[in-house]
Amino acid sequence: MAYKNLQDFIAALEKEGELVRIKEFVDPKLIITEITDRISKQYGPALLFENTGTEFPLLINSMGNYKRMCMALGVNNMDEITQEIESMFKMITGPKDSIMDKLKMIPKLGQISSWMPKTISGRGACQEVIQNEPDITKFPVLTCWPEDGGPFVTLPVIHTKDPHTNIRNVGMYRMQVFGPTLTGMHWHKHKVSARHFNEYKKLGQKMPVAVALGGDPIYTYAATAPLPDGVDEYILAGFLRKKRVELVQCITQDLQVPADADIIIEGYIDPSEDFIWEGPFGDHTGYYSLADWYPQFHITCITHRKNAVYPTTIVGIPPQEDAWIGKATERIFLAPIKMTMVPEIIDMVLPMEGVFHNLVIIKIKKDYAGQALKVMNSMWGAGQMMFTKMMIVVDGEVNIHDQKAVAKYISENVDPQQDIVFNSGPMDVLDHSCSKAAFGGKMGIDATQKLPEEMRFENAMPNFENKNSIAKEKILAEFPAIKDINDSLLKENISLVFIAIEKNKKGQIAELSKALFELADFKLVKIIIFLEHTIDISDIADAVWRFSNNVDPKRDAFVISVDSQQEPSHIAFDGTKKTKEFDGFTRDWPNILANTQEVINQVDAMWDKLGLGPMPVSPSRKYLGQLYGTGAVVKE
Repeated sequence: MAYKNLQDFIAALEKEGELVRIKEFVDPKLIITEITDRISKQYGPALLFENTGTEFPLLINSMGNYKRMCMALGVNNMDEITQEIESMFKMITGPKDSIMDKLKMIPKLGQISSWMPKTISGRGACQEVIQNEPDITKFPVLTCWPEDGGPFVTLPVIHTKDPHTNIRNVGMYRMQVFGPTLTGMHWHKHKVSARHFNEYKKLGQKMPVAVALGGDPIYTYAATAPLPDGVDEYILAGFLRKKRVELVQCITQDLQVPADADIIIEGYIDPSEDFIWEGPFGDHTGYYSLADWYPQFHITCITHRKNAVYPTTIVGIPPQEDAWIGKATERIFLAPIKMTMVPEIIDMVLPMEGVFHNLVIIKIKKDYAGQALKVMNSMWGAGQMMFTKMMIVVDGEVNIHDQKAVAKYISENVDPQQDIVFNSGPMDVLDHSCSKAAFGGKMGIDATQKLPEEMRFENAMPNFENKNSIAKEKILAEFPAIKDINDSLLKENISLVFIAIEKNKKGQIAELSKALFELADFKLVKIIIFLEHTIDISDIADAVWRFSNNVDPKRDAFVISVDSQQEPSHIAFDGTKKTKEFDGFTRDWPNILANTQEVINQVDAMWDKLGLGPMPVSPSRKYLGQLYGTGAVVKE
């Protein structure tokens, strides 16, 4: 389904009871974030702030639950898209034995051609108003978190093109606002637009850039989609909306943008110019991404619709709106992966606690020994899957959308010293756990049912009965650095224990792991995850989020091998923050995200005026006590 424009999508959300209009004045600096964070944690409605102190209303959390993400994609269920892609692949690539088989393809090929983007003549609705003197500060650009370097545009659909081929790329990279006509352009070294930038630099030419905000929400999704270099994102958008994207020529740059967008920001980047110090920024990992040098984007023109709405989002500690965008990618790209690369894949999940790149669970149809390892290596070589830190492969009847079921399956089928592999490779630039920026350790867990060739012993893997609990008081008394133990998963036959520890010396986790696994209480426990003593380890989702962010699996895993078939082997992970003193870690470590007590109090005081129902407790209240002091960077 194609939406005529963003206003059409807003009307659809409102009709479905999925949107609340807020007429009270709300400050875009921190206050909107605090309100939205409370709502997004409850999977609450989209919010349209109609009084932002500017002439533009602000839309946020528009895709912040499964239903609204489906509405944006024009489906009732995301798996409809997976099935359609599979059907199309089979039709196009299948054998054509007769002339009739070939003729039957003509209507489908005609339909596909009707989805291709097209540049139309004249001006678009996005150009109804042309600012004589462009000024991005006239829009309600959010300052999201207290230690952010300034206000950031967070949902920009950014257009660049290869200077040699003119092939377009559409991506999404945050933009810090430095002045009326100047922003940063935060694209990472692995991104296509960064490659375009390098080509313009070699040519000694200025790089044209155009930014679209609003329009059909499918444009926002398409800009985030992990398409191969050279594939136009507007082809994907046309397929999803079942209607071609109509583009118009920019006013001051040689680029084309969606005619139905709300706001267009045109400009250029001069590769000969010094970079600008950009950030920090409260990012989708739930931590601040720290300041660094990025290109300067100079604005030459801003146009917009007469009734333009400024779309934005916040990211942070999950769940947030971006989790549902990630869910769409998980479902949409499952089919191409199955059809072109890894046919044994049945299903795939990117848990929100893994913030996209830290954790993936893959289910396969297993036919031979070593197949799980083959799948891991294939996936690590597939586009943005190269950033995946931890990959878990399962088979059988396990429901991989049930995280406890997956954890139990791992407990039953994993021999840590045999079935966990470690590797190194490129990491997401936002991964703060790596000892070296954008390069670190990876881990693959083969949790499939084992064939004889894959086991250490001739007999089948023993099915160890877990203890139901650990003698906590005894352990706490014997090891003073341990401040808390969460053994609740043992009662569900999940052989995993969380331990909160206050680190105070080098090599402590390795030493403690060995000591604990020698105790009777831990003889049958396969996995221990160590976290900082400030973390509430009773909240398992939170514990997994912190662990997956803080661990470099290759560096921070401690495998305890055993020779006996009467007890399992073991593995422990150091999921604490890393320091120079205790870990030899020399990079800056970022802080987690939480709003200030002052902002929390302000929103508490105004809540009844917002029309959002009973006031939820601020998520930041939980995390204020977990901050590493003040600032975006942890002070050792």
